[in-house]
Amino acid sequence: MTDSDLVHVSVASPAGAYTVGDPSFFRYIVRLAELGLPLPQPDRESLDILAAIPHAFEADEEVPRLSGAGWRIVPAQGELDWPVLEATPQRLRAALERAQAILWTNAARCAVSAREITSIETELDHVYGVLMRAEAAGFAVNVSYVA
Repeated sequence: MTDSDLVHVSVASPAGAYTVGDPSFFRYIVRLAELGLPLPQPDRESLDILAAIPHAFEADEEVPRLSGAGWRIVPAQGELDWPVLEATPQRLRAALERAQAILWTNAARCAVSAREITSIETELDHVYGVLMRAEAAGFAVNVSYVA
């Protein structure tokens, strides 16, 4: 079992929340930028938002950028708080959809299995539901992960 097998990604807003527990989602969607795929600048920018998702309990973790179009890292406000990525639902959806398209185009190169693809699709459907509810209610979403 690897460290990424224990990672849970939390997507939350006042309109609802979902915690992704599938390690494939973390490995192939959240950390897709780390797979070393040759990508054009617009694709790399789309993946920056996912690469910036902070670990809930490691506030000192380095992130490449602290903000971008439609997103920012909100640092922990106290001992009982943790850093989160705050994004508009539209911006997070666009980043996830772009990551999904990049992964499917490069599935063989990334060595993602059919079972992992199915799991990722299921998780994305749940996350998209949270984003849809947040957008309809006019809320931003917070994203973090914890191992």
